[in-house]
Amino acid sequence: MGLKSSEQIKVVLAESNPMILSAMSEKFSSDERISLISTVTTAEDFLSTVLRVKVDLGIVCWTLPQLGGEKVIEVLRENPSAPKILVYAQNHSLEVSRRALAAGAAGFCNDEQTVDELLETAITVASGKMVFPFMDVRELQDDPLFMLTKREKIILQFLADGSSNKELAESMKISINTVKFHLSNLYEKLGVKNRSQAISFFYSRRLDQVHEPEGGTRLRAN
Repeated sequence: MGLKSSEQIKVVLAESNPMILSAMSEKFSSDERISLISTVTTAEDFLSTVLRVKVDLGIVCWTLPQLGGEKVIEVLRENPSAPKILVYAQNHSLEVSRRALAAGAAGFCNDEQTVDELLETAITVASGKMVFPFMDVRELQDDPLFMLTKREKIILQFLADGSSNKELAESMKISINTVKFHLSNLYEKLGVKNRSQAISFFYSRRLDQVHEPEGGTRLRAN
């Protein structure tokens, strides 16, 4: 659901590069449609802010230190009061925008867009619309990660963190039999046979994030 046109959009900006963050902050704070709640430089500070204060929209760098944009979205997606997330990235490949969409982001921009364009995209996303580059939906539907439910994605993350079935059950407050049921569905959707193969799949899909260029996103000046 989007905001009423008369309401200011409560925004938090998350970017580790001080020059980029300053340019974004100046643009967003000067727009009467925006109420800039905070600017942060790490994933930990972003999560702390949006879980403590009512925020409508978080604008998050894909390579945000500590966790990265993808993990931030995954942490928030089970929280009904979490803000919409607009991701921006230096990587222009459709793979990154596809992963952002699959994780639960509401919009995506890359650094070839100006700060003005980022602002207008933020307004659009806050109104309840999704904004992504063109991508073939049929390819998304063929992607195993896209086919996972939210709970299955959470379980996959727990597996990658080394959790046992008992720890999974305790963390998610479900029975061990229910964990086994979800694992069976998870393995089938990923096309793997066991826990080790599922974990290998998880990390193989994150290699491109590890190898993204250092220095963060570079949004163009106007």
